[in-house]
Amino acid sequence: MLRRRATGLPAAVLAVISATAPLRAEPCRLALALGFDVSRSIDAAGYELQIGGLIGALFDPEIRAALLAPPAPVALAVYEWSGRRQQRLVQGWTLLRDEDDIDRVARAIALHPRSYDGLTAVGAALDHGWRLLRRAPACDAQVIDIAGDGRNNEGPAPARIYARRDFADITVNGLAIGGHESDILHYYATEVIHGPGAFAEFAATQAEFAAAFRRKLLREVEPPRIGALAPRSRAGSGMPQAARSPASPRSISATVSATP
Repeated sequence: MLRRRATGLPAAVLAVISATAPLRAEPCRLALALGFDVSRSIDAAGYELQIGGLIGALFDPEIRAALLAPPAPVALAVYEWSGRRQQRLVQGWTLLRDEDDIDRVARAIALHPRSYDGLTAVGAALDHGWRLLRRAPACDAQVIDIAGDGRNNEGPAPARIYARRDFADITVNGLAIGGHESDILHYYATEVIHGPGAFAEFAATQAEFAAAFRRKLLREVEPPRIGALAPRSRAGSGMPQAARSPASPRSISATVSATP
């Protein structure tokens, strides 16, 4: 968690500052909100595989080098999600300036107890990520990363959240986990991912989560950000290109319009 520094400013001035948009204290190239699924379809073993995958990726030398590469740090936040009103912050926004900062995030993930095992509210998870980004440091890019193994079965669908909120400057990537629903990658590619350069990664089983998460995270944080902004679609209904063309079974990249 970012530490608050002592200041000699009067309390009234501090109140005005806190009510305004976050000040850009230092450069930040990417604000990345990681949301992982703890709904009832993720059993205890699957949950441990997800936690192990997140922590393992943060200790991976190549990913660490990418996170700490110039020109500016990455800001990272982590949350878990399940039902419509079941989201819990695991680690608040942390600027990853050095390896100690990465260690701090990994430790928070390892020590956090699972909070929920409810239904699957993908739309609410996206909405929570949107709200979280509103409190993020001012960064050059904003990304929500949603991992899950099922379609939305409670609360508003992703399309309603995209219609309700302004995602114009936000990219949403996904990690679809197989083994529970056969068409989950297609669902993530057509309903969940959003924004220029968005992509969906695929883990065929929970056992493949760690490898898929590593691929996805490296793609997101390597500077310049891989999956760099693709041209926006000008024709058709705005459905992601991935939904209309063949793609690798491991991942799908999409050119999408600003509004789904």
